[in-house]
Amino acid sequence: MYNKFASLYDDLINDVDYKKWADYYFKIFERYGLKPQLGLDLGCGTGNMTIELSKRGVDMTGVDISEDMLMVARSKSEDENILYLNQDMTEFELYGTVSFVVSSLDCINYITDKRDLLKVFKLVNNYLDPGGLFIFDINTDYKLECILGDNTFIIENENSFCAWQNEFDKKRKVCDFYLTFFNKNGENYTRFDEEHTERAYSIEEISCLLEKAGMKLLKVYDSLTFNSPKKDSERVFFVVQEQGK
Repeated sequence: MYNKFASLYDDLINDVDYKKWADYYFKIFERYGLKPQLGLDLGCGTGNMTIELSKRGVDMTGVDISEDMLMVARSKSEDENILYLNQDMTEFELYGTVSFVVSSLDCINYITDKRDLLKVFKLVNNYLDPGGLFIFDINTDYKLECILGDNTFIIENENSFCAWQNEFDKKRKVCDFYLTFFNKNGENYTRFDEEHTERAYSIEEISCLLEKAGMKLLKVYDSLTFNSPKKDSERVFFVVQEQGK
């Protein structure tokens, strides 16, 4: 997952305002009375969110399954005190507890088995301080089926080109992404292909798994707001609290 793509990720996914996302996280911290000190970025990728949170005075750890993505993250984080760990989200281990965990940009959708997602939630609860917060977002089932599903997108810039084709399987509730990249190499282009899969989860399914993990769901918000989700919301955020081990 995200192997050769790691070197192109930041160039191609350049429309995400990480500062705005970090501002939103801190508004949530303030709203729920949390003073963040230690934080975990679960599925940190190339470290953009991890770095943004670290710049705000939080002692950050980043966890990701892709060593290639972490290599990019480390190269950008030389001026920040960040610990990066090459681990699977479903079985990660920390050296101690943290005051919050974030998982950004639909990382949760990549966990396609409910049993594995329950493992993640239980681990998060285990490594949160008493009353600590877990904030994550998902691509909604509406977005995966109606916006992304069975559509093709083109992403390009001066150095690379990506053809992104999707197929949504209603029975399995998964969206398969087929990505073909052309990376400029001098006068020529190098082609490589990757496949990714995201699962569509309803708010009810996520809520049930959080309850089984022993966590308290505080609120679900429409993307980067404090409004309730709508039927056509494309991204929603969950704010969850540790409720004992």
